[in-house]
Amino acid sequence: MKSISNFPRWLLAAMLLLVMALAACSSTEEPAPAEESAEPAAEEPAAEETAAEPAAEETAAEPVVIKVGAAHALSGPIALYGEPISQGIQLAVKQINEQAYLGENTTLEIVLEDTAGDKEQAIAVFEKLINQDGVVAILGPTLSNSAFAADPVAQEAGVPVIGSSNTASGITDMGDFVFRTSLPESAVIPNTLKVVSEARGLTKVAVMYGNDDQFTQSGYEVFAAALDDLGIEVVATETFAKGDTDFSAQLTKIKSLEPQAIVASALAEEAANIMTQARQLGIGEDVYFIGGNGFNSPKLAEIAGPAAEGAISGAAWFISSPTPANESFVEAYRAEYGSDPDQFAAQAYTAAWVLAEAIKNADSTDPAAIRDALNGVANFDTPLGSFGFTDNRDPDHTPVVLTVKDGVFALFE
Repeated sequence: MKSISNFPRWLLAAMLLLVMALAACSSTEEPAPAEESAEPAAEEPAAEETAAEPAAEETAAEPVVIKVGAAHALSGPIALYGEPISQGIQLAVKQINEQAYLGENTTLEIVLEDTAGDKEQAIAVFEKLINQDGVVAILGPTLSNSAFAADPVAQEAGVPVIGSSNTASGITDMGDFVFRTSLPESAVIPNTLKVVSEARGLTKVAVMYGNDDQFTQSGYEVFAAALDDLGIEVVATETFAKGDTDFSAQLTKIKSLEPQAIVASALAEEAANIMTQARQLGIGEDVYFIGGNGFNSPKLAEIAGPAAEGAISGAAWFISSPTPANESFVEAYRAEYGSDPDQFAAQAYTAAWVLAEAIKNADSTDPAAIRDALNGVANFDTPLGSFGFTDNRDPDHTPVVLTVKDGVFALFE
């Protein structure tokens, strides 16, 4: 056998180079696929997570603003109702947003418009709120007169409207998008007359009403029917128009007939002037005034002064009601505005909260979904009491009877 030293050196060198080349190929080529498949697999999911996280944060932080219209008389003589109504709405919306009631990034925005108590202006305001501002619902308007003109605009557009001071008969009959938080006169007046009749032995009255306004006309019709049902004699029926200031002719006639009471379907300003002139003409305090929803404003006693003492009216709300929801509302209103709320503020505050509850339950800004959720509101705590709607979208709660005592409202006894 030849020893390795006997092989030619060039052949040994060639064989050595071949072995080294084969070793190099096997050591460099095999790990490469493992490195290429492992490293990108580890890096790609991390890149996807990094890209996804900012997108999720951006979506969560995106604010949602839900626009709601408020159409009320903020100028003119009807502003004595419109001002507390708008204040009640704004207080409710402030609380709703502070409590994040609709979610951390969701707020209500009130688009406030002045109807000035005018029917044509109310129509124009509703059209603007729906077509330009894109509101999901409308709170208002102030007068039933304006509601009969403007609510059909909302009904046709499929936008819910909630009246908080519309008490005339037939308001909610305009359509399934029309609601109200104000008890209709048909639910209040008969109860008032029954309570007063039983307490005072009422048998003979005179009636006065505004014949140019749907609210006062509707109130008169309910008064007339209720008086007839109770067998109370009506010795005179006198009319007047909105804005009248001289009622001496009507009151002189009434004085001669000696009624026990004067029943008046009137707004606060006309009612106050009637009371003042009645006392000036010698109609004594033993002849008391009985009114409907138009009496339920502190302005009545402010304008009429002592002549308003003893005036009686049916009401949906009483400031001294001891329920926690009412006490909380009264305290918050006083803190916010430095004055007492009235029934109109309470009903408007309730309307805004009821709407927020419906939006929350619907989990949608679609007006039709909100309408459906409004129909489902029940046992909701409000200053008016435990609140819900009837099948006809009227408020479902018990009225009270109030009287003016020392310039403020007190429970009638």
